Amino acid sequence: MDTSAESAYAEFVTTRWASLVRAAVFLGAQPHEAEDLAQTACLRCYTGWEKVSGAADRDAYIYRILLNCLRDARRTRWWRGRVDRDVTSVSDALAGAIGDDTEDSIAVADAVHRALAALTKPNREVVVLRYFVQLTEAQTAEALGIAPGTVKSRLSRSLAMLAADHHLHDLTGRSS
Repeated sequence: MDTSAESAYAEFVTTRWASLVRAAVFLGAQPHEAEDLAQTACLRCYTGWEKVSGAADRDAYIYRILLNCLRDARRTRWWRGRVDRDVTSVSDALAGAIGDDTEDSIAVADAVHRALAALTKPNREVVVLRYFVQLTEAQTAEALGIAPGTVKSRLSRSLAMLAADHHLHDLTGRSS
């Protein structure tokens, strides 16, 4: 890789690193796993930089790589045999993503994490990419390899489920 391509790659990864890690956490990885997944996605991006740099939408491309890394990791024996996640570390990581480490932000992060965990994997992926990563519907569809209409229908179903989730009701003071 020449120096201009390498500097373009470095800039691309630097601007997206925090978002990649945060997305992996919201998709269900523990914080240290999220960093490993983001690092693996960046490595795959580096080895295929010619394809990535030529892609019509680099953001959709890198998040697709991240999702593939997450799926690969979950297929391994290690993932299936792991112990239940430490909710405190996930809540702390999500609170850091929110940006404020007050008690309220930790409660919000925990409620959001629990509400997202109640969604099916495909619905959680759509919600995370669309709302937490802030990809467009077209980018989300491209990253997931599905039609834009499927993104809309999954979002609709997911938002209805999240609106009814008791963890989020606890935050708003609404009754279930």
